[in-house]
Amino acid sequence: MARRISRRSAISFTVLAWVVALIIFFPILYTIITSFKTESEAIAGVSLIPSGTLENYFEVQSQRDYFKPFMNSVFLAVGSTILALIVAIPAAWSMAFSPTKRTKDVLMWMLSTKMMPAVAVLVPIYLIFRDTGLLDTRIGLTVMLMLINLPIVVWMLYTYFREIPGEILEAARMDGASLLKEIVYVLTPMAVPGIASTMLLNIILAWNESFWTIRLTTTYAAPLTAFIASFSSPQGLFWAKLSAASTLAIAPILIMGWFSQRQLVRGLTFGAVK
Repeated sequence: MARRISRRSAISFTVLAWVVALIIFFPILYTIITSFKTESEAIAGVSLIPSGTLENYFEVQSQRDYFKPFMNSVFLAVGSTILALIVAIPAAWSMAFSPTKRTKDVLMWMLSTKMMPAVAVLVPIYLIFRDTGLLDTRIGLTVMLMLINLPIVVWMLYTYFREIPGEILEAARMDGASLLKEIVYVLTPMAVPGIASTMLLNIILAWNESFWTIRLTTTYAAPLTAFIASFSSPQGLFWAKLSAASTLAIAPILIMGWFSQRQLVRGLTFGAVK
């Protein structure tokens, strides 16, 4: 009897998980389907049967150069991730292995900055970027994306590092390892799954960031999020072309997420099972 109940519960949870997954994925699926419709079909109503036209993709490419914003997105996502790791790994190491009475308070303060509406600091940050010549530059936007995602990166690395026995690092110090060698040659290799999942998550967050990329760039450093926004015009929204632009923007990150899902799950569950 207990086995039957357990089996029914497992089946129920599996069905529920599939239903939730389909609900979450449906907007992406509908965007992809709409990109293969004509404008009249896209406006007509909800339909899951596309006409199969590639006209929208050709028009999107002819109106805007896809390659340049794509390379900007790659540069910003990878660059901000590398910068975040350079700052976050020593910070997380310090908080995990040399905690103080205020460590938890610092972590909570860092996380609380993510709860602040971005628009509240738009004016001062825009003026700082304008006065320092960082508007519409890759370097300025890379630093900005690094800073807004840094609290999450530090929190994740801190959680992973806490699962590593401190005795191993102490043994490295007794063998004469310097602080840099301790972090690079001992700590980092042991936390590879956690660091890898943190990298993947940061790349996804940086790739999808739209608020700051649209407001701090115009043409030169504009990534794919600004590329999508450029198809909103005073004449209205062209849903089919907008869907084609959105599909081109999300396709690289979807493919990356699909092939790296095992590594991502492994990193997110790092230390959960011993």
